[in-house]
Amino acid sequence: MAINLQKGQRVDLTKGNPGLTKIMVGLGWDPVQSSGGGGLLGSLFGGGGSSANVDCDASVIMLGANDKLQNNKDVIYFGNLKSSDGSVQHSGDNLTGAGDGDDEQIMIDLSRVPSHIQKLVFVVNIYDCVKRKQHFGMIRNAFIRVVNPTNNQELIKYNLTDNYSGLTCLVTGEIYRNNNEWKFAAIGSGTNAASLSEVVRSYS
Repeated sequence: MAINLQKGQRVDLTKGNPGLTKIMVGLGWDPVQSSGGGGLLGSLFGGGGSSANVDCDASVIMLGANDKLQNNKDVIYFGNLKSSDGSVQHSGDNLTGAGDGDDEQIMIDLSRVPSHIQKLVFVVNIYDCVKRKQHFGMIRNAFIRVVNPTNNQELIKYNLTDNYSGLTCLVTGEIYRNNNEWKFAAIGSGTNAASLSEVVRSYS
């Protein structure tokens, strides 16, 4: 059974799962369907289609000591799908958020994460949000989950239930080192960062 977390909770990831070295982190979201005539007519007049195409991007920021980013190559996103050490690999970009299950997946080999990396921060931001006038009030059912890929067992799930209307970037969760083990923290904080590069600068 997966552990369902609330905002601010922390849980051991590897301590209670001996031998766990590879994990899959799945991030998902759904576009809010506009109220007011769905179907063909609704989408023709902006009722069904206008809010449906919110392009969210999941990223991982690999931080060293003092929660600082040491190298821009330690940001794993749709433009840099694999960390230089091979420990973190992104599944690629999902442009719509449509469909069930994970929208983007990130594979992590904890045993290969370089020793100077202390924390992996999972961020979701809205691509081109300023120009498109989009924010997380247009997204629902956002979640982050951790799965053991060897048996597809869901270990942790955190549903982000706060009202993020007006915000354009979400820090969903963190995986961090703790006494030779790895822990997961449910963060769920939102910011007004206009782009991933703005988020990254806040860690430099």
